[in-house]
Amino acid sequence: MTPEVVDVRILVTGGTGALGSAVVARLRAAGEEVRVLSRRAAPDVVRGDLRTGRGVDTAVAGVDVVVHCATDYLGREAQLARTLIEAARWAGGPHLVYVSIVGVDRVPLGYYRAKHETEHLFAASGLPYTIQRATQFHGLVRTLLAGASRLPVVPVPRISFQPVDVRDVARRLAGHALDDPAGRAPDFGGPEILSAAELAQAVAEASARRRRIVPLKVPGETFRAYADGGHLAPGHRDGEITFREYLAERADHG
Repeated sequence: MTPEVVDVRILVTGGTGALGSAVVARLRAAGEEVRVLSRRAAPDVVRGDLRTGRGVDTAVAGVDVVVHCATDYLGREAQLARTLIEAARWAGGPHLVYVSIVGVDRVPLGYYRAKHETEHLFAASGLPYTIQRATQFHGLVRTLLAGASRLPVVPVPRISFQPVDVRDVARRLAGHALDDPAGRAPDFGGPEILSAAELAQAVAEASARRRRIVPLKVPGETFRAYADGGHLAPGHRDGEITFREYLAERADHG
């Protein structure tokens, strides 16, 4: 059952996901009243679906800021943004904060291209906006490497990552929500740039596995862009929580 909608300053789309929930927690800790839009039924959530538009107008009504954390890995990222932008226009033009990925204009991956297209939609919307690109989340990097770490020999691509914690990104997004629109904000990266081999070793050690890790050169345009560092932000090591600290926390929590 959808709760009664009360006036609040900030809406977070995808507010029950890993990043969205961290943004909500950060804003509420700062004393802000936050409305959460999600397709999932949960306490204190406005049910809505950016894919169909159901419930979106109600969720956006009366807010000053929308932090758009909802995403779609099946090619509908731009569709979600168009639905949100249309609702925002009807709602009087709140500040739209969009989280994107470092390298969407340099790495020819389908999801990255969709994120880049969506950036253009926000920039051309005529609405106040902030676009924040971030490097890969710790959880994604761990997931990519955890499966291979079960093998006796772990092959990894000869590339590096700059993983960042969602809580650090949430801190930056919450700051944007409370500040004036910035357009394209400076990139936000994790505190360390580590090779895939180093990251795989950290994952293996965290799971008490001894593995031989073999870096391999992977062909293809996408991996060439990764090897060239197109997804990195070496000048923006803004995150504080390292990958090993993230893994240690997970081990401590079982």
